[in-house]
Amino acid sequence: MIEFQGVSKSYEGRVILPRLDLTLPAGKSTILIGPSGCGKSTLLRLVIGLVRPDTGTVSVEGTLLNPETVTAIRRALGYVIQDGGLFPHLSARDNVALMARHLGWNAGRVDRRLGELAELTRFPLDGLDRFPTQLSGGQRQRVGLMRALMLDPSVILLDEPLGALDPMVRAELQVDLRAIFRELKKTVVMVTHDLGEAGWFADEILLMRDGRIVQRGPLSDLLDIPAEPFVAQFVRAQRQVLEIDGKDRP
Repeated sequence: MIEFQGVSKSYEGRVILPRLDLTLPAGKSTILIGPSGCGKSTLLRLVIGLVRPDTGTVSVEGTLLNPETVTAIRRALGYVIQDGGLFPHLSARDNVALMARHLGWNAGRVDRRLGELAELTRFPLDGLDRFPTQLSGGQRQRVGLMRALMLDPSVILLDEPLGALDPMVRAELQVDLRAIFRELKKTVVMVTHDLGEAGWFADEILLMRDGRIVQRGPLSDLLDIPAEPFVAQFVRAQRQVLEIDGKDRP
């Protein structure tokens, strides 16, 4: 579904991705995890064309990402960021329907799709006419997900979508998001710092360090068969956080 071939990326002389060859499978949930600055979010931005690789190529569904194809590829992708990334001057309804209206969907088709997505994400219909400042953090994130799904994309990219939420809201959304991913059977690529959250969502986890994949596989492999000392160190650090904060995790 998504392929990186010989991809490298630097910012102001700092190497984020030294050279990467990576294929992400279709119809699965792949979770990217690792310390800050390891290249997780850069991978998502490369896929959606927000940044361009210094070397190498990125392909989505067999189509090479370049200036001529980027617009069409973006319409096949849903992109969700922390706190929804909503336009504050637009209602929830208008945020979700923005691209559909830009593409010329008629009012009936837009309303039908809004109803489907509100039901799917358990978002109240009477909240569609509220502005982002009138919505809770969890509701804003649901609106962001609805907007990402509006055009029925084949791929959903999520960059720390639940990171800004309080633990109770986060746990509720984790349950709902996993149910949505399983129902829709789309290709999902999600960035998180939370190993428990990664294990909750993942068909496969990719643990990154300094722009390289140090281990990929199910959570059980990271816990029981660490590929190198860093993997065991990362897992221990996560367990210590869970013991200290005492928060419930899925």
